[in-house]
Amino acid sequence: MIARILETLAGFIIFVISGMGLPGIALLMAIESACIPLPSEIIMPFSGYLVFKGEHSLLAVSLAGAIGCVIGSIPAYYLGMYGGRPLIEKYGKYILMSSHDLDLADRWFQRYGEIIVFVARLLPVIRTFIAFPAGVARMNMTRFIIYTFAGSFPWCLGLAYIGMVLGENWPTLRVYFHRFDMLIGAVLIAGAVWWVRRHLKSKTA
Repeated sequence: MIARILETLAGFIIFVISGMGLPGIALLMAIESACIPLPSEIIMPFSGYLVFKGEHSLLAVSLAGAIGCVIGSIPAYYLGMYGGRPLIEKYGKYILMSSHDLDLADRWFQRYGEIIVFVARLLPVIRTFIAFPAGVARMNMTRFIIYTFAGSFPWCLGLAYIGMVLGENWPTLRVYFHRFDMLIGAVLIAGAVWWVRRHLKSKTA
């Protein structure tokens, strides 16, 4: 089932990039950064394959990908700022989130926002959704954009470089990245379980 979904996404990604070139790379990476899980682990290696074929330069596809990440992150950021916070304040108790948790997140992003956004952009799965909590915490927009680009560029460059080196064999990457995505997902689930247990214990204490 998952393999079939990945094959369908790969076909869509190849179709868009083949038809649009660099703007297609930027568009797809913008979608991936707007909290829509379109895998950059397919987008950028295929872009690197086009570098291998001589259709684009490595720098050009990497910049297109990083710029797309910034573009897609902006609406996700504002969705978090104007939509996420009121919803959490009103319904957060149903997902074990309180005003105290929001205040704590605000302080973390005020103090460590640059590091959080930069590192998150280098991690599968997490990179797709980081703009939303940054918006909820009202991180400074200028710093958000700078560190989104700073974290996205090496990610795009690295994936494109691997795709360029592998050439015709670039699709083999999908299997390995899917396994890594599953590992990240397991870590997130473990974190969610810890969060729930922590809040339930604090309520019963």
